[in-house]
Amino acid sequence: MRGMNFVVRVLVTALALWLTSLVIPSHLDVIDDGSKGGTVIAVLLVALVFNLVNLVVKPLVKLLSLPLYILTLGLFTLVVNALMLWLTVWITGQEWFSTRPVFGLEIHGGFWWYVLAALIIAVLQVVIGSFAPKRRR
Repeated sequence: MRGMNFVVRVLVTALALWLTSLVIPSHLDVIDDGSKGGTVIAVLLVALVFNLVNLVVKPLVKLLSLPLYILTLGLFTLVVNALMLWLTVWITGQEWFSTRPVFGLEIHGGFWWYVLAALIIAVLQVVIGSFAPKRRR
C-alpha cells in the first residue's frame, strides 16, 4: 500500500508541476523533446525526482534548520521548499547521459521565482491531493 501512496503522490506532484508551468510559463519550463508523450514523461520524471528529493533531503534540512522554523513561526518552510525545488532543477538539469538534458525543469528569474513556484506547487498539491484516493488504515 505504501508504494501505491508514493505513486499517487508522484502523480499529484506531476499535475501540480504541469499546472504551475501553465501559471508562470515565462519563469518555469519543463524540458522535454517537444512531443505530447515526451512532455508527459518529462513531467512524471521531474515529479519523481522532486518527490525523492523531498523524501530524502528535506527531513535533514528541516532538522538542521529547526531554529529558523521556530524563529519565523514556520515561514521558513517557503525557503526550504524553494531549496528543494532548486535541488530538483539542478539534478534534472545535469547532462547525465547526453550533451543536453533529455528531461528536466528550468526556473528563470532568481530566488523569488523559486519561492513563488514552490508556493504554487504546494498549494496545488494540497488541492489536487484532496481529490486523490485516501490511504486506508
